[in-house]
Amino acid sequence: MAKNTICLWYDKDAEDAARFYAETFPDSTVTAVHRAPGDYPFGKAGDVLTVEFTVVGIPCLGLNGGPVFKHSEAFSFQIATDDQQETDRYWDAIVGNGGQESACGWCKDKWGISWQITPRVLTEALATGGDKAKRAFEAMMQMTKIDVAAIEAARRG
Repeated sequence: MAKNTICLWYDKDAEDAARFYAETFPDSTVTAVHRAPGDYPFGKAGDVLTVEFTVVGIPCLGLNGGPVFKHSEAFSFQIATDDQQETDRYWDAIVGNGGQESACGWCKDKWGISWQITPRVLTEALATGGDKAKRAFEAMMQMTKIDVAAIEAARRG
């Protein structure tokens, strides 16, 4: 196990979430599923308690802790994409699997985890500073899923 691991709290679906991430993103796998050795407040002996997995190389632990805590935008995965096709693929996978759209390239999966699907062209445009960054930023503020061509056009002016 990695020295530093992100622990994500789920009600009962940690294994389903981990398998979805592994099927959706490269360099993502489910590495172990651990069952509870005894009853606990929101589960019984033998239920899936924790799931070890990686998301784009980041080690994670899914904990089926029950409905006590909910996810918020205070934590998100940011996925850098190379083009519109890759942006669409990840966005559509998350939103199309029971998730929901938000603004500026953000969406949530059906388990409530927030994702930023961010084309590199947007990150690069914002990093340039000045008028190019301002135009790209203003274009992004009008979007749900990021439109690569619109960001490039805004950057050019």
